[in-house]
Amino acid sequence: MDYITPNEAALRTKHYPKDTLAAGRRHTVGLQSDGTVTAVGDNKYGQCEVSGWRDIVAVAAGNVHMATNTGNAHTIGLKSDGTVLAVGWNKHEQCDVNDWRDVVAVAAGWCRTLGLKSDGTVVAVGRNNEGECEVSGWQEIVAVAAGDWHTIGLKLNGTVTAVGNNRYRQCEVNGWRGIVAAAAGYLHTVGLKSDGTVAAVGNNRYHQCEVIGWRDIVSIAVGSSHTVGLKSDGTVAAVGWNEYGQCNVSDWRGIVAIAAGCAHTVGLKSDGTVVAVGDNEYGQCDVSAWRGIQLPGIRSL
Repeated sequence: MDYITPNEAALRTKHYPKDTLAAGRRHTVGLQSDGTVTAVGDNKYGQCEVSGWRDIVAVAAGNVHMATNTGNAHTIGLKSDGTVLAVGWNKHEQCDVNDWRDVVAVAAGWCRTLGLKSDGTVVAVGRNNEGECEVSGWQEIVAVAAGDWHTIGLKLNGTVTAVGNNRYRQCEVNGWRGIVAAAAGYLHTVGLKSDGTVAAVGNNRYHQCEVIGWRDIVSIAVGSSHTVGLKSDGTVAAVGWNEYGQCNVSDWRGIVAIAAGCAHTVGLKSDGTVVAVGDNEYGQCDVSAWRGIQLPGIRSL
């Protein structure tokens, strides 16, 4: 593949990708090209109150499985100066990120937030009942991902490390090699390899780990129990739980970035518009009017 994914570029250059779309349990967040942020969906905990944010370079949205504490969510914004903003549910202090500095990437899971620092170390706040925040010893990390109860770190050498709940072997990634991006769901983990193929471990109840036949993948996203892959030709593949039609993406074209929430899937088109399928009970898929969403790319330190 000639296409170099943002995370693969990070592996090579330690310059980090722009995360321009994020999908939570019941809300969707988009980073606009002017550094402002827009959000739609459930706002019970103020997770969509991002209209005053400025100079944002990446966004993340906390997720939660359909059957777990429904509605609880938070939103994270990474600023161009390496500081971090947060709004939303804060029962476990997952929004207490005001003192973070030198952050180059962020991730949000259920009840916690992760920050990747410029020196390759990782900080975490929030719920730690399964050890999912025990990342203080990590080194040479270039990307992080947060599932409900486990945390994934992609290392500079293309290997992967994990902490947290391992009931379904979702943390058994030590043997992975040549990984250029990683994503975590409720109870499964997905890795994108440098050759465009995909690996997956963990709970496969809904066939969310059945990605062995995928080829030419350049980006991955993981919902609670579904897995989404963006292909080099701008089409999208999806497997897993599809009760709300969140895997109905076979007709998408011209997609350049993807995000997956609990039960919805979002795609950014090359013209800066956005499409979405899946659960829309709270309007989290009402993104058709969005314009000027920042296209993915590499953000220099």
